[in-house]
Amino acid sequence: MKKFLIVCSFFQSVGCAHNAITGRNQLILYPESEIQSMAAGQYKEFLSLNKVVTAGSGAAKADVEMVRRVGQRISAAITAYYTSQGLGKLLEGYKWEYNLVDSKEVNAWCMPGGKIVVYTGLLPITQNETALAIVLGHEITHALAQHGNERMSQGMIQQLGGVALNVALVNKPAETQNLFMSAYGIGSNVGVLLPFSRKHELEADRLGLRFAAMAGYDPREAIPFWQRMSKASSGNKPPEILSTHPLDETRIAKLQEEMPDALKYYKPTK
Repeated sequence: MKKFLIVCSFFQSVGCAHNAITGRNQLILYPESEIQSMAAGQYKEFLSLNKVVTAGSGAAKADVEMVRRVGQRISAAITAYYTSQGLGKLLEGYKWEYNLVDSKEVNAWCMPGGKIVVYTGLLPITQNETALAIVLGHEITHALAQHGNERMSQGMIQQLGGVALNVALVNKPAETQNLFMSAYGIGSNVGVLLPFSRKHELEADRLGLRFAAMAGYDPREAIPFWQRMSKASSGNKPPEILSTHPLDETRIAKLQEEMPDALKYYKPTK
């Protein structure tokens, strides 16, 4: 905590902010607009280099429609909630996109600005629309909570030695881009889950449950879903989505603790 306060004092002109959604202070040195701009570019490149599943027909069509439906319902619920809390300005620049990518990876992610990707390899484990909503609620929370920006800011201090923000953005574009790529884990050929801390993961679990519930999805589906994920991770290499997450037992126990709160937001759709 002492180290955090020292860093905040040093960068107070740009960057220690109170996150209205998570309720905690964060070291945020990069403007959200800059992060969203980089995310939009990387998202476009990623889609151009990977096989995006189009509507088509049959099972593929149903899967594409489900991904879009879940994404639209959750993003609409989040927009309504933020607006009701007087936080609508925090969603400025968000232009939601939802794409299903043909890959055996058990993974999904959301970049700043609402850029979402779901891998087909995840769907056999989600098995239903509600479980997919649990995953997307979690991944969207990472973006809303600015977890990636927080990691980039920490990386900037470590790698650039406290170089002024305007200098880093203008005179060190390569270093800034590398920090972005490292924090968000989006390569030219494959997207990988952000190496978030356990604090970030549990934070995304807690708020993700709420957002899924607000969208009309039963948050209790989180327990059987993560139990299925636990079984899927019993092999030598866990699914990418689990590579940096808390132990399964820890996650499930925490989700059970949070369930009464999440259920307060749950209004089943007719």
